[in-house]
Amino acid sequence: MAKKDYYDILGVSKNAEDREIKRAYKRLAMKFHPDRNPGNKDAENKFKEIKQAYEILSDSKKRTAYDQYGHAAFNQENINHTTDFSDIFGDVFGDIFGNSKTNQRSNKGADLKYLMEISLEEAITGIIKKISIPVLKNCDYCNGTGAQEGLLQKCYTCNGHGQIQMSQGFFTVQQTCPRCHGQGNFIKKPCFYCKGRGRLESNKILSVKIPSGIDTGNRIRLHGEGEIGKNGIAGDLYIEIKIKKHHLFIREGNNLYCELPISFVIATLGGTIKIPTLNGYVKLKIPEGTQTGKMFRIRNKGIKSIRRNSIIGDLLCKIIIETPINLNKKQKDILYKLDKSFHEYSNYNNNPKIKKFLENIKNFFYKIKN
Repeated sequence: MAKKDYYDILGVSKNAEDREIKRAYKRLAMKFHPDRNPGNKDAENKFKEIKQAYEILSDSKKRTAYDQYGHAAFNQENINHTTDFSDIFGDVFGDIFGNSKTNQRSNKGADLKYLMEISLEEAITGIIKKISIPVLKNCDYCNGTGAQEGLLQKCYTCNGHGQIQMSQGFFTVQQTCPRCHGQGNFIKKPCFYCKGRGRLESNKILSVKIPSGIDTGNRIRLHGEGEIGKNGIAGDLYIEIKIKKHHLFIREGNNLYCELPISFVIATLGGTIKIPTLNGYVKLKIPEGTQTGKMFRIRNKGIKSIRRNSIIGDLLCKIIIETPINLNKKQKDILYKLDKSFHEYSNYNNNPKIKKFLENIKNFFYKIKN
């Protein structure tokens, strides 16, 4: 006897989307479910057909194989036609009655966060640092059960299953057991050491490898190093990096910035100075007449990228001309003579900004008067 087309069974087209298939399945499953048709063998067989069709069409790989080869794509001996009505109703209608197996609370331990401050030097070179973190670990005396000697009492309300069946109209649905909260057992005599909690506070020492090039805001995930859950599954530890303020450099991405103080003589006459980099000193030529705020870029003297070592940032140096202080009388006299020479012989040509400023003032007052 030829088998019915799965699309025809659900009453959908071959181009139907997943949500349309699921919607059709819900509608037909409610109509032909054995709880709504007690003693009706035809309805039970129809429900099995609907379930089988949905099992194939709701799975993308199985659906593709069925579309290409039809029923021949599946070995009938390998398809389980045994129908567990409570399971299938829990899977499809769990969002209605709140008993879906996927909605059961996981006992995985909590994730932890740790803020780690490191120096710029450590971020540049990479380092292994030891940290101590407070965690909750399973109690050694009760093996995390919370019960004396690890002995738990089987829940008599759900008979150890963690769920109970409740009748709601035509349906029988599963709900989390209110006594054991889905655990299937309960504590009769609480553990003396952990007071029935199953866990104790502790400190864990970890060695954390910090890769070179890491930056503020980057996170390192240590799988399974968080709190241990009651079922033994641990959460993760997330380490967030913060780089301390540096006395010399400011970091922005892979670039480094620094302020470079020079004397007014070097700024005026020009010269060559040594500047610090991550790899030692390099020479930088200062042109004659350099002004405060001038930025010099030194290529490939920044930080290597954490993702690609072939990418290296730059070092940017901002010139700061330092005004001399604590001058003696002789030095002051020399500067007075120098300043006087500017006015006598150059008409402010040595100070173009001052000259421009004075011209602007002169024009301003001229416009006011006229």
